[in-house]
Amino acid sequence: MLKFTANISMLFTEFDLINRFKAAKDCGFDAVEIQFPYTLPAEQIKQALDENQLKLVLFNVNADDLLQGGEGLAAVPEKQQQFQQALQQCQSYAEILEPEVINILPGRCQNPRRYSEYLETFIKNLPIAADTFSPLGIKTVFEAINTDDMPGFLVNSGPQMLEIIEKINHPMLYLQYDIYHMHKMNENIVEFIRQYSHKIGHIQFADNPGRGQPGTGDIDFKTVFKSI
Repeated sequence: MLKFTANISMLFTEFDLINRFKAAKDCGFDAVEIQFPYTLPAEQIKQALDENQLKLVLFNVNADDLLQGGEGLAAVPEKQQQFQQALQQCQSYAEILEPEVINILPGRCQNPRRYSEYLETFIKNLPIAADTFSPLGIKTVFEAINTDDMPGFLVNSGPQMLEIIEKINHPMLYLQYDIYHMHKMNENIVEFIRQYSHKIGHIQFADNPGRGQPGTGDIDFKTVFKSI
């Protein structure tokens, strides 16, 4: 049985974040996810979840300037102290909010000559993150993002994700598979999900083009959901 969550960072944006919990519940959701919850105290989020009988399934470790066009945190060698602080902040929120999954965004490498250095840094950081959250019973995931929306993104394909996860081989490290992003990279989504579902910890989706609701683009969601 499919279980759906509402990403309230991208849905119900006509409301302030704190009021999106009720909006999600009013639309029939039992669970939500948030990109970055850190603009609100964890206790306030917990209260909103409890009042609306919602489960918070996923949120991200802080990624610094990534959404503003910067490189992010998790792979930048010069930002490792800041990344450690972001992990600690995320852990403190996770202890209160008890998500199922924490996502680590790889970020960008804006200097192609340093790509291997950035990738090595990211691969070192993933097991540290997994070791941080696994005692709480929380999976750590990381994702690939298409290079049209985020040029220079460090990880941009399913095969890249598989190579990384197999290299690290941590029991609580999984893939976050984003159907929209991988469709934009011309991947065979259905085949990937069927073959590697045991390595996937969370799936996100939107239609392509436009990143809208299913039925607004070209993705065959009937077949995709059946494969899931």
